[in-house]
Amino acid sequence: MFLLILGQTILEARNLSKRFPIAGRADVEVFRDLTFELRAGEIVALIGPSGSGKSTLLHLLGTLDKPSAGEVTIEGKNVAAMKDIELSAFRNRRIGFIFQFHHLLPEFTALENVAMPAMISGQPFEEARGRAAELLGDAGLSERLDHRPSMLSGGESQRVAVARAFMMSPAIILADEPTGNLDSHNSDILFNLITNLSRKHNQTFLIATHNLDLARQADRTIHLESGELK
Repeated sequence: MFLLILGQTILEARNLSKRFPIAGRADVEVFRDLTFELRAGEIVALIGPSGSGKSTLLHLLGTLDKPSAGEVTIEGKNVAAMKDIELSAFRNRRIGFIFQFHHLLPEFTALENVAMPAMISGQPFEEARGRAAELLGDAGLSERLDHRPSMLSGGESQRVAVARAFMMSPAIILADEPTGNLDSHNSDILFNLITNLSRKHNQTFLIATHNLDLARQADRTIHLESGELK
């Protein structure tokens, strides 16, 4: 088991590059030779203009895609060296995701949605429900446990998605424009929730955002532009 210590390096990207082939044309290079690290318990904002590759970078760090060159190490493990089955299990246990749209399963309750990562890993719902309920309580949704997504507001649904990302106590949570579909009031509520849960659980966050007010509240900022970190 990897014991998290505040300030310890959790994720390291080394010489990370990504190119996309286009038939009959030269490859399109999104970024090249990116090297940086993320430490336990910090909230890092990833900013940059549209099309700069923020989402692509999150996909690589989250093992949803593979780099053209370089490597990603999470908790000392080179994820590119893992076989597919091992990588899927690692992703489920050690990486949390929050997207712009909550992607909740409509046929399940808020409680079931939050518990889903644990159930995918083989844990019975009856064992997972206690932690799921606690996380929803932290999100101010104790009265919404049995509500399906259609019965929740957009802000409430996104808070359920945040709780779900915490379910497995991952090494890192990657958030791609998590407030992009919310008004300013709900954006503030969501970021306060992320901050409070991060401090409570010593949770590392990398948040891609266009919201500069949100980015200023992060512990530090990474600026991706023209294929490089600024």
